[in-house]
Amino acid sequence: AVVSTQSTGDVAGGTGDIAFRLLSHMQNINTDSEEIVICDINTEMLKVGQQRAEKLGINSHFSWVEGNAEKLQFPDNSFDIYTIAYGIRNVTHIDRALAEAYRVLKPGGKFACLEFSDVPNPVISQIYDRYSFDVIPVLGQLIAEDFESYKYLVESIRKFPAQRQFADMIAEAGFSVVNYENLTFGVTAIHTGYKL
Repeated sequence: AVVSTQSTGDVAGGTGDIAFRLLSHMQNINTDSEEIVICDINTEMLKVGQQRAEKLGINSHFSWVEGNAEKLQFPDNSFDIYTIAYGIRNVTHIDRALAEAYRVLKPGGKFACLEFSDVPNPVISQIYDRYSFDVIPVLGQLIAEDFESYKYLVESIRKFPAQRQFADMIAEAGFSVVNYENLTFGVTAIHTGYKL
C-alpha cells in the first residue's frame, strides 16, 4: 500500500481536539503525517493538550508551539493542511490570520476552518438566539461560575461574519476554490480554500 505524507498545522488548537481527530483520520485513510504542529497563543491550553496526548500514547505525532495566529513563526510554505477550529473568531484581525494561513501553506495546500456561524432560517435563528442569550450564560454561571465568559462567547459568535462574508474574506486573502458547508442549520460552518 502506498502511504502519502502530509504536514499539518492546527492553529488555535491547544487542547488537541481537532489534531487528535486529524491523526485518527489520517491513519484510517493510510496517510501519514510528518508531524501535526499544534499552535496556540495560550500556554496553559497547550499543556492540557500535551498531557492528554501523553495519556493517550500519541504525543510523538505532535509538536506543541506557542504562537499567535496573526503572526506565525513558521516559514513560508510549511504545511499541506492548515486547520483552525473555533479560534479565528477570537483573533483581533481576521484578515491577518487568513494572510498568515495562506503564507504558511504550501502551494496546493488546503485551508479548513470550523467556526460558529450565522443561522439563515429565521425561525431556527430566533430559537437559537433565545437559547444563546438566555440559557448559555446562565449555564456558564451555574456550572463554571462564570457568566461573563459565556456571555462573551455568545456575543463573539454574533459579531463574526456570516458564511458568505467570511468566504469572501478567505478569497481576498488569496485562496481559491473557497466553499463552505453549514452544519447544524448553520450554527457552525466549515470553510475551505486552497492555495493554488
